[in-house]
Amino acid sequence: MVVGVPKEIKDHEYRVSVTPDGVRALRQAGHTVWVEPSAGAGSGYSDEDYRNAGASMAQSKEQVFQEATLIVKVKEPVLSECHLFRSGQTLFTYLHLASLPELTKALMEAKITAIAYETIEAKDGTLPMLKPMSEIAGRMSVQVGARYLEKTQGGRGLLLAGVPGVEPGKVVILGAGVVGSAATRIAVGMGAQVTVVNLDLERLRSLDDLYRGRIVTLASTQAAIEKSVIAADLVIGAVLVPGARAPKLVTRGLVSRMKPGSVVVDVAVDQGGCFETTKPTTHSDPVYLVEGVLHYCVANMPGIVPRTSTVALTNATLPYLLRLASQGVEQAVRTDSGLAKGVNLSGGKITCHGVADAHGLRFDPLI
Repeated sequence: MVVGVPKEIKDHEYRVSVTPDGVRALRQAGHTVWVEPSAGAGSGYSDEDYRNAGASMAQSKEQVFQEATLIVKVKEPVLSECHLFRSGQTLFTYLHLASLPELTKALMEAKITAIAYETIEAKDGTLPMLKPMSEIAGRMSVQVGARYLEKTQGGRGLLLAGVPGVEPGKVVILGAGVVGSAATRIAVGMGAQVTVVNLDLERLRSLDDLYRGRIVTLASTQAAIEKSVIAADLVIGAVLVPGARAPKLVTRGLVSRMKPGSVVVDVAVDQGGCFETTKPTTHSDPVYLVEGVLHYCVANMPGIVPRTSTVALTNATLPYLLRLASQGVEQAVRTDSGLAKGVNLSGGKITCHGVADAHGLRFDPLI
């Protein structure tokens, strides 16, 4: 199969979808790989690195799309890229279509097969390709939140860790999945007062056992969310419903009752966010103020730590990419029900229930 690796063009997106080692593995399996010039530069990989791995270097992004049957990206295409697709091509990337109606329509019109990293399931029901970026975003969320609590950044002027004689900051984490667990780890390590709110009591028990009294765990009720959010200095949105919009757990009215200068980091922004006040931002303009509360809602947080993110992503995606290329997309999807769950669009139809529900469109099961 012919695989195409275009350069990412979202704001401050420095990741690349396949490392030179990944290209080498594809070549050894008998596949051709076209790479757009400087696609890996942001992650520290030169065009020469890709040539040495056996890649064919394209003259342009357009050539990558013309040559390839399977396009592999990190983030969803921007609308200006959609005209480059041709009917029958396959796109393999993070999509998050539930929050992107215009992109959903454009990709449906292109009649491609769109496979989303974030909805592919492993045999144990976990999300193997969402996990590494969720781990990175979760860890970054506390780091970012701590910075925006600084007065010069518009925050309360609070040191998250505190000092002897002064209590540390209060961090509330909504969700205890991969993002929430990663955020908990960093927040506890920084010495903050940490509260984790989650629906799954077994997950809360696991965290309670792990941290041995160093965190507070709360079953997710509206009352628990309200009480903890009002008391917080930093609130991290870490809620995920695979393939669907994130539930709005925090209303604008509740945000208005938070402490002035407190900070919200909504990692769920890719799926629409779990705060009513969430709107996507970029690394160039990452924050905005609502009701006196600073909101950080960057939709590609791991993009600014690309060396770590690119290697972690390739580690997760390469086995699936090799299978798609070697077996062919149709056969690979037919023989792996978990991979089939990654197919969000096919031939102009929506094949992911969460995406169809989000946009009020018809759902056509893949099988």
